[in-house]
Amino acid sequence: MTVRDVAPRLDAAVQHPTRLAVVAFLSGCAEADFKTVRDSLEMSDSALSKTVSALEAAEYVKARKGFVGKRPRTWLSLTADGRARLAAHLKALQQIADLAQSQGVRSGEAQAPQ
Repeated sequence: MTVRDVAPRLDAAVQHPTRLAVVAFLSGCAEADFKTVRDSLEMSDSALSKTVSALEAAEYVKARKGFVGKRPRTWLSLTADGRARLAAHLKALQQIADLAQSQGVRSGEAQAPQ
C-alpha cells in the first residue's frame, strides 16, 4: 500500500500555513480578540484580516464586532464546523505521516530514532 492508495482528505481551506496557524490558535479558546491573535501569531493587521476573510468564506471562523467603551473591537472564534474540519484535517495529516513512516521502516531505509 502506498501513500497514493490511501487518500487522506486534507482540507484545502487550511493547507496554507497562515490559515492553519489562525485556526489552530483559535482551537485553543472559545473566542479571541483580533489584537491577541495578531500579536500571538506575529501577523500584520492586513494579513490577519485577509486570512480571517478567507476562513469566514470557508465557514471555519466567525467574526463578531462590538465596542469596548467607544473603541471598536473584533472577536474571532472557530465555528463548530470549523472545529470538526480542523480535527479531520489533523487526522489526515497524521495518517499521511504514519503511513510514510511505516513504509520507511518496511523498506529498511528509515533508521530507528536514537
